[in-house]
Amino acid sequence: MSETGIVAIYAGVNAVLILALAYNVGRHRQRTGAFAPGSTGDETLTCAIRAHGNATEYIPFAILMMFILSFLSTPQSILYTYGSIFTLGRLAQAYGMTRKKHPNAFRFMGNLSTGLVYLFGALACFYYSVKS
Repeated sequence: MSETGIVAIYAGVNAVLILALAYNVGRHRQRTGAFAPGSTGDETLTCAIRAHGNATEYIPFAILMMFILSFLSTPQSILYTYGSIFTLGRLAQAYGMTRKKHPNAFRFMGNLSTGLVYLFGALACFYYSVKS
């Protein structure tokens, strides 16, 4: 598989995650009748909105960094590792954000993995751009 093919897999999986989180927001809005913008004070709806918002804040740039790395002749093993850790972290984050108990281990692991992947991605972009 090509490097851009690897990126496409993780972009697709994360896009499905964003869609699932958006569906979850709509489901909670339907349940509560809260169709106006905002959460109207419903804790479950607020958590659903934040889980979706958090995913839309972090996923696009991580996938962009991965896409850039794919053009800088980054080894496929690094792309797979980057994509896997990031995607598993985003799944953990989404699950943790929709739980009633905060903070929780899933949310912590999602935050940690996202931060580490961002840091690694930034350093890898510097390294492979100079190496090319």
